[in-house]
Amino acid sequence: MSNPSSNKKRVALITGANKGIGYEIARQLGQDHGMTVLVGARDVARGSEAAEKLTALGIDARAVQLDVTDPTSVEAAASQIEHDLGGKLDVLVNNAGIALENVAPSQTGLENYRLTHLTNAFGPLVVAKTMLPLLKRSEAGRIVNMSSGLGSLTQNSDPSWEFAGVKLVAYNSSKAALNMQTVLFAAELAAEGSPIKINSACPGYVATDLTNHQGPRKVEDGAREAVRLATLPADGPNGGFFNEDGPIPW
Repeated sequence: MSNPSSNKKRVALITGANKGIGYEIARQLGQDHGMTVLVGARDVARGSEAAEKLTALGIDARAVQLDVTDPTSVEAAASQIEHDLGGKLDVLVNNAGIALENVAPSQTGLENYRLTHLTNAFGPLVVAKTMLPLLKRSEAGRIVNMSSGLGSLTQNSDPSWEFAGVKLVAYNSSKAALNMQTVLFAAELAAEGSPIKINSACPGYVATDLTNHQGPRKVEDGAREAVRLATLPADGPNGGFFNEDGPIPW
């Protein structure tokens, strides 16, 4: 580990970054934008393996044990960043997420509903709250919440929408809750005059473990909008919901 005072790069923490879109976001931020990337992963071994792969690409990558459903784990990760990286964080990407059931809303298991919200909505809230003091030390902090078009109330209400038939009450509602967090955190930070910007990103229908490797988009495509939002200039948007084509209706 380098001396904290010697680390002049921007630092990005990506949750669920040991594989899939999260790994690709880490790769793009590290390789294309020269950031130090922190690979957040529940499993230490998998996180370390991913960080080693990124390091082999010439990226300053470090594994951070982080289970978004465990506040103690999140606090330990913040303490590690405080100690090892000079006490600041420039980018947080809340990427970790799950989808447990593909059944009609009335058939959804209540425990699966709880677990989905615990990971997809409660987890990002805990991580954002815990990392916010570190982000406030950055000159241009950025938070990206990895959402989904399935979290849009407007799109879910439109029977002609491309994915109108995907009515996953646990997953869709957890992403809608995450979008609300984006709006409210953005309003709070703006009222404080903070330079931090927070936005929701939709990666599209990407072939990953979460989608059983279905979908026409690759992880490189799914990561692109999150990386754009993680590197916004000072006049960039705040409190919005975007994919590569532009704003998505709430």
